[in-house]
Amino acid sequence: MKELESRIKKAKDLQSLEKVRISVFGKKGDLAKEFAKLKDLPNDEKAGFAKKLNETKTSLQNLFDATKEKLEQKALQEQLKSEAMDLSMYAPKQKTGALHPVMDTMDRIIEYFAAQNFSVETGPLVEDDFHNFEALNLPKFHPARDMQDTFYCKDGSLLRTHTSPVQIRTMLKTKPPVRMISPGTVFRRDFDLTHTPMFHQVEGLVVEESGEVSFANLKSMLTEFLQYMFGDVAVRFRPSFFPFTEPSAEADISCIFCKGEGCRVCSHTGWLEVLGCGMVDPNVFKAVGYKDVSGYAFGLGVERFAMLIHKIPDLRSLFEGDERLLEQFR
Repeated sequence: MKELESRIKKAKDLQSLEKVRISVFGKKGDLAKEFAKLKDLPNDEKAGFAKKLNETKTSLQNLFDATKEKLEQKALQEQLKSEAMDLSMYAPKQKTGALHPVMDTMDRIIEYFAAQNFSVETGPLVEDDFHNFEALNLPKFHPARDMQDTFYCKDGSLLRTHTSPVQIRTMLKTKPPVRMISPGTVFRRDFDLTHTPMFHQVEGLVVEESGEVSFANLKSMLTEFLQYMFGDVAVRFRPSFFPFTEPSAEADISCIFCKGEGCRVCSHTGWLEVLGCGMVDPNVFKAVGYKDVSGYAFGLGVERFAMLIHKIPDLRSLFEGDERLLEQFR
């Protein structure tokens, strides 16, 4: 008994105590060997021997538990001591972070339109054909669908190719007037210097009673917005085609690199295309059940704006996570 107690008390750490536990309490340990002697004792001696042995086991177990608790506290204190920090020491200077240029540009765009009393609406990334195409005056087999390079799923759903479905969802649940933007991620099967399979758009929509808004309102609003984003630039509108607006136009700004004189970036035209816009086609209003209204819509690529503002030549570099690029935007 005393020899076993001594072995438990002499354990200096939890590892050595575990070895003692196995040698004393294990299946082949000292106590097990003592209990094995019961079968060889006379019947009248077994009860007294077993009682004494159980008392010994209980006493040793209590000593073991107390010793273990003491060693655990000791180990904890040693760990805390080894991990202690001198809070009076100066920490090494950390590099400051910054918003990604795409997110920074997105925030600037949202802040501008929020200040102009536009609500910010969002919608699902996985869309159905009605919201992404049909309600936007793009019926099945319409040739303009080929412009979208769509990712389709096996169940017929698709990754949205623009944020225009958010406009449809907003009009279906809201009565006019509507004044909203829909920023978010969109997807198209395209990848080169100026296109990626995933990119970001901000689209806007204004709907009022018939005759309350006009193309002149659209031009005035977008001109102020583009000069807010790019500074003192000239803005022009060129006729274009979009299935969901009529008339449609593309907005250009005077080249911010050559100040409109002509350079390689603007293909020596002096102009840079930045967004599309137009008056909402009546078929779109018909699809959402709007009557006696008029409105305009516009859409822009956030990466396009970020590249022009920060003079980034390759769109793909915005998605590569290269710290050498990102460090420039602290």
